[in-house]
Amino acid sequence: MRTASIFRGSRGGAAIAAAALLALATGCGSGADEPAGGSTSASNRPTGYTVKDTDITAEPGERFTLTVDQNASTREYWYLVDPQPDSSVLVSHGRDHASDSGDEPVAGAGSRLAFTFEAKGKGTTHFTLLHCTFTTCQGNTSELPPETTGPSATPTTGATSPSQAPERITYTVTVD
Repeated sequence: MRTASIFRGSRGGAAIAAAALLALATGCGSGADEPAGGSTSASNRPTGYTVKDTDITAEPGERFTLTVDQNASTREYWYLVDPQPDSSVLVSHGRDHASDSGDEPVAGAGSRLAFTFEAKGKGTTHFTLLHCTFTTCQGNTSELPPETTGPSATPTTGATSPSQAPERITYTVTVD
């Protein structure tokens, strides 16, 4: 089998290939998570926190995200549940999923779920995330939390005791 390259033996072709690679490399931004068309200041991007960051301090107008790992294929989900944050101090702006497998869905792949909040006014407030797994919650979906936050009903797999209660993590947000 013989393979031919359109650039082999051609100086013009090599120059075109080099120019194309240069354009690709320079047209993609600085590599510092900035868009190709210009920069955004760090203050425009939300501050990011993880599930373990339960004490958060923010300034009025500041946005932040709280990111957790979840895997729908194993019925692992996170929900913002009561008590909701005091809306005069902190407002929820929803949640956003990002697959661990990139743009192409892969069966069994996990994802990151980012809850976005905006600090509104000075004060301290609390909110709670509920972490459900297949052993701690029944009747829930990715968008619908379980009806109860207590232990789930006895699993139908023949187990004789009810499953444990889902994990509830309370976050304290202070807006200075």
